[in-house]
Amino acid sequence: MTFCKQILSTEWTFKDRDDETLNAWMPVAAVPSTVQQDLIANKKLEDPYLGFNELKARWVNEKAWVYRHVFQRPETPPGATVALVFDGLDTFASVRLNGETILESSNMFLGHRVDITQALGSAQSTNVLEVEFDCAQLKATELRNKDPDHKWHGFNGDMARLGVRKAQYHWGWDWGPVIMTAGIWREVRLEVYSARIEDLWPQTHLAPDHKMATVTAVAKIDQSNLEGCVARFHLTLRGHEIARQDIPIPANENAQASFEVTNPELWWPHGYGSQTLYEVTVSLLHDGNELHQVSKKFGIRSAEVIQQPDKHGKSFFFRVNGVDIFCGGSCWIPADNLLPSITVERYRKWIELMVAGGQVMTRVWGGGIYEDDAFYDACDELGVLVWQDFMFGCGNYPVWPELLESVRQETVYNVQRLRHHPSIVIYVGNNEDYQVQEQSGLTYNYEDKDPESWLKSDFPARYIYEKLLPELVSEHSPSTFYHPGSPWGDGKATSDPTVGDIHQWNVWHGTQEKYQIFDTLGGRFNSEFGMEAFPHISTIEYFLENEKDKHPQSQVMDFHNKADGHERRLATYLVENLRMATDLETYSYLTQVVQAETMMFGYGGWRRQWGDERKCGGALLWQINDCWPTISWAIVDYFLRPKPAYYTVKRVMQPLVIGVRREHHDWSVSRYEMWVASNRQEVLHGTVELRFLSVVTGRDLRTPAVFTDVTVAANGTSEITSGIIDHVTQPEPHVLAARLWIDGQIVARDIDWPQPLKYLDFADRGLEVRQQPGASAGQQLLVISSRKPVKCLVFEERENVRISDSAIDIVPGDEQVVEITGLSDSDPPLGYRYLGQ
Repeated sequence: MTFCKQILSTEWTFKDRDDETLNAWMPVAAVPSTVQQDLIANKKLEDPYLGFNELKARWVNEKAWVYRHVFQRPETPPGATVALVFDGLDTFASVRLNGETILESSNMFLGHRVDITQALGSAQSTNVLEVEFDCAQLKATELRNKDPDHKWHGFNGDMARLGVRKAQYHWGWDWGPVIMTAGIWREVRLEVYSARIEDLWPQTHLAPDHKMATVTAVAKIDQSNLEGCVARFHLTLRGHEIARQDIPIPANENAQASFEVTNPELWWPHGYGSQTLYEVTVSLLHDGNELHQVSKKFGIRSAEVIQQPDKHGKSFFFRVNGVDIFCGGSCWIPADNLLPSITVERYRKWIELMVAGGQVMTRVWGGGIYEDDAFYDACDELGVLVWQDFMFGCGNYPVWPELLESVRQETVYNVQRLRHHPSIVIYVGNNEDYQVQEQSGLTYNYEDKDPESWLKSDFPARYIYEKLLPELVSEHSPSTFYHPGSPWGDGKATSDPTVGDIHQWNVWHGTQEKYQIFDTLGGRFNSEFGMEAFPHISTIEYFLENEKDKHPQSQVMDFHNKADGHERRLATYLVENLRMATDLETYSYLTQVVQAETMMFGYGGWRRQWGDERKCGGALLWQINDCWPTISWAIVDYFLRPKPAYYTVKRVMQPLVIGVRREHHDWSVSRYEMWVASNRQEVLHGTVELRFLSVVTGRDLRTPAVFTDVTVAANGTSEITSGIIDHVTQPEPHVLAARLWIDGQIVARDIDWPQPLKYLDFADRGLEVRQQPGASAGQQLLVISSRKPVKCLVFEERENVRISDSAIDIVPGDEQVVEITGLSDSDPPLGYRYLGQ
């Protein structure tokens, strides 16, 4: 018979397990879902994202819940199998069919398949499916109490979470609420078949000269009831067949086909080439009839992490198809606390924002989830490289045998699910667990290479990160690089800037350094760093329920910022750098200015270091997104509204960037430097201009310096000039304004300001913003000019309206144009504000 499936998405009910009243059962709109979503739909729970409602929802975390579905037995020919398939159960789940337990699960990250052929009633019978979810919060506490000798150390949330294979951020984080979801969080379905393709794994090998690729497709077949099957493999590109092979399948064996592809079209990260995806399809044939068909899209590319000794220590950067890639981008957390609410369209909008923002890589953080297929599909199609953490975050994890076995199954399941995606270029063992080891004084002797001794130490999870995971990645995705942790570098201190990757939190956390020196704090790869900022005022208004709370120090505003000490740290960076304000809109804007400036100083300097023997291989800011409407380090808020920092990162991540920077630590003299960074693969020639303009009058204080026929090095940094500013003989505050022309076109700008900005008077800027029609329908242009230098001109963000640039600095004599799409002629013009307005 032909494989068929029946998705069980509707006609579910649910209830509090301990509620025995007659009307306890409530309808479920659709599965996948969480109990919180279903309670909200039944008006039993207020939206936990509003006001203080998170506290009102805490009772849900302490309950057990049951979901029920009644169905008829699907039509089942003789010899066919009926399987019940769960792609995800959150988390302690007991599945009963007609009163009999058929599955017990304790791992949110696993899928499950149960043969229920014999358990079903006759064709006319009714079958009752129940899924009971025990309380994860209470179960975690029970598990912790069973292992009192383990050192339950870590950051964020209840440390009992370490014993549970559930998204760790559900216990609350320093950017997220405590919402302990339960439910059928991914698809559930019935499958009926006589034979099926269990897995399809396309593997590629690209010749060093890129002129030939070998594609090997391995199909794992479940055909216990049939003999004489044939696997027909098709290899296609853009819907056109390239090759076909028929492979006879011996009983209970896999089928494999290999194809040689001459002059293959390669898959590249965006900005470096096209995102070409081939497709391999395998059809399972029996007596000429197709029983099942599975397809996978994949890319042909090579990907390496280059770690080699150099004058800075040991490099850490990515090379794709032989090209060194500066991996600027951001860290990704789950885009919602209620995971089933994230649609395919919403995932794609997030990845589109990354691409539009010049971000080449995103890091799937280890305290969340192995993401939905839609996330990785979008990364493949749009060309965003993925750094994939395994789901261990900020803790000293226990390793009792049942937990290790669960981790093994979880790893195999997810690596097999994800391994065909060309976007995934690295697997990483954990997030900050080695930092927990250091700060808690746990045992770690890098020279000890005996895994059995690791299990007996007070840091037993080393066994997971340095034995279990690398062995499983090597077996199931051998071409993908594995790194034991983030941060980690050859067993050295996690803060060592000479090796591996680091999380640089001495701006905001730690020593709370001035953000103007951020680039001096970096390492070989900066995989976390950040600065908090308020979201847009419309997002704040969404979660504020009362007008009286509409000020920056209200209790509800503090409640929606989960970071320890955020009041002091925000205030410190604001008072050091900007003139303070107390009204909410201005205060919100000022926090965004600080965040934008911080990202600019970090990214600008680290990208410059790329040209110095790859001293810095990449920078992934913390973080691009939020899981609820909140105040955090995100540069795009929960509703996909970019903050100003999004645009400063975008400018620094363009293919060609000019940078100018003065030292900001001396009242008398300052050294300045100017450079050009390029990710273009060819040498270019252009013209560079440097102007010195008065902040007070807007006039040039000296003749602009013009450098003609400047050689711009390929995929590196070109130092242009340097000099000294004497603040005694030239006390008038002034900006340094740099521009780069290639082929007569301005391709990059940068403006350096006297620091701190609070000392400057921004009155009477003479800013002019003219709106005019664009070249295409639905496009408008904003033509911007000023009489005096303008700092951080930010445009209003509206839903479905896209702005090509914002958080802009303007100087006299350099008119800039911003493209607006999605704004109709009848819409009011976008509002804007700038520093000191």
